[in-house]
Amino acid sequence: MAFLDRSLRSTVANSSVFVVGAGGIGCELLKNLVLTGFSNITVIDFDTIDVSNLNRQFLFQKQHVGRSKVEVAKESVQQFNPSATIVAHSASIFNPEYNVDFFKQFSLVMNALDNKAARNHVNRLCLSAGVTLVESGSAGYLGQVTVIRKGQSECYECQPKPAPRTYPGCTIRNTPSEPIHCIVWAKHLFSQLFGDPDVDNDVSPETNDSESEIATKKDVKRLSTRSWAEKNGYDPTQVFHKLFHADIKYLLSMEKLWQSRVPPTPLAMESLPEEEGRCEGDGVLPDQKVWSMRTCGETFLDCVSRLRKEQLSQGALTWDKDDKISMDFVVTAANLRAHSFNIPRKSRFDIKSMAGNIVPAIATTNAVIAGLIVMEALKILAGNFNKCRTTYLPKYPNPRKQLLVTSTLLLPNPSCYVCAPKPEATVRVNVRTLTLRLFQDLVLKGHFGVVAPDVEVEDGKGTIMLSSEEGETEDNLTKTLGYFGVTSGTRLSVDDFLQNYKLVITIVHSEGLDKDKEYEVATDEVDTSETILGQKRKHVDEEAVGTKRHKEQTSDDMTLQ
Repeated sequence: MAFLDRSLRSTVANSSVFVVGAGGIGCELLKNLVLTGFSNITVIDFDTIDVSNLNRQFLFQKQHVGRSKVEVAKESVQQFNPSATIVAHSASIFNPEYNVDFFKQFSLVMNALDNKAARNHVNRLCLSAGVTLVESGSAGYLGQVTVIRKGQSECYECQPKPAPRTYPGCTIRNTPSEPIHCIVWAKHLFSQLFGDPDVDNDVSPETNDSESEIATKKDVKRLSTRSWAEKNGYDPTQVFHKLFHADIKYLLSMEKLWQSRVPPTPLAMESLPEEEGRCEGDGVLPDQKVWSMRTCGETFLDCVSRLRKEQLSQGALTWDKDDKISMDFVVTAANLRAHSFNIPRKSRFDIKSMAGNIVPAIATTNAVIAGLIVMEALKILAGNFNKCRTTYLPKYPNPRKQLLVTSTLLLPNPSCYVCAPKPEATVRVNVRTLTLRLFQDLVLKGHFGVVAPDVEVEDGKGTIMLSSEEGETEDNLTKTLGYFGVTSGTRLSVDDFLQNYKLVITIVHSEGLDKDKEYEVATDEVDTSETILGQKRKHVDEEAVGTKRHKEQTSDDMTLQ
């Protein structure tokens, strides 16, 4: 750190910084910090080390697989500077103890995250605590670093993010035509069988499809996938028969669906072909081989049996792309369905990339971004916030041969529903049909990113619709908003104590929402006027989380969201 003047060296050594994330960017960042002279570092990450991390997260080695990322990162980084004090938290940033008071102890916060929800949360805590945040992300060859300070620059949520790519439910259930449709179906199937089932994502054929004559019959009654599986004891052979034979035959009975489409073929386990798995080129890795249908069938049966045992011992399971059994289940289910619908099958590698929203991570991109984070941190600690910039790392140099493109920080959006002096938003819903549970899950937590909301109707009576205290308003969740007297013009006061965040939502009643929409936020329009390098001024997620987020979303653009 000889390049720093004495005053700045002292400031760096005495400052306390918080690093959120110990993955691709986080590993590089921690190394850079200790080598620059930072000696009081706190880092948080709840993840454990997987074999797939080793090609770019260089603080980890093969013998560390299965251990906590932050604990190993701490051990490795201290070899660069044994005198550095590093506090490692192997926990979720959403835990209540990491609140506003916790954030206030730091001179600076640096994000090395890979998802929107955590970024929203840290953004709000930094705003509430008055701590400057250096935000960052990478996606393949693309990268970006920017600086967020309350009242002086845009916060992470000042600009609406591009709408996630979604797929109509009837397409997923009834008429898939692309591999991604089968992969989304397979992930929904995992949740229905082994996770927390969502009635909206049931994989049973959709009888309400407008093209189906069955939709007009009143006597059609279908069991949910979970109910059927429980009734049949989760027998793997019966599960296979239902999903890939009986349900397909049921779809074929909807003759109108197949008037202009190639109809699917019911599958039978005993007649699955045993052809060798396809490979694309020579010398490919096992995961790049497309499995035979016989292999898919046998592996599917094994996965159902093993996952059921895990479910009985652990409770509801969460799908994880890095869990072998969970991943094999999705690979086999997706390829079996694809085969039935005459859709090209994919390798395990391809399906993992699509299902896990993965853009191949580039170690050098992470290294460049981590270096830029430290450069912005030094400007902040030197008292030169006016010199801070947003820096983009594009895939190719621009016409001026610049590989790093900088831009001045934008001022806060006065209409931002997070950092405006009095955050407000207008939401269109059908108050007669939307339940409080859906309003909580889709609007408050899903769209506005609150974690533990309390909601009061501004009706002069102090009507409490929703409480963050467990059990207090549980009975309200099944009631519609209209039950609480909510109508057009009703204002709801939302308070999230954990984030120290308050928002007023004005409700507009509408019966004209699109069929697939439960709500609409009035200000959700992405500004396309500002462009750099011919692209929207967007952010990028660290290690491949991008614009096409579905909760199953792929990254194909320079977007941090």
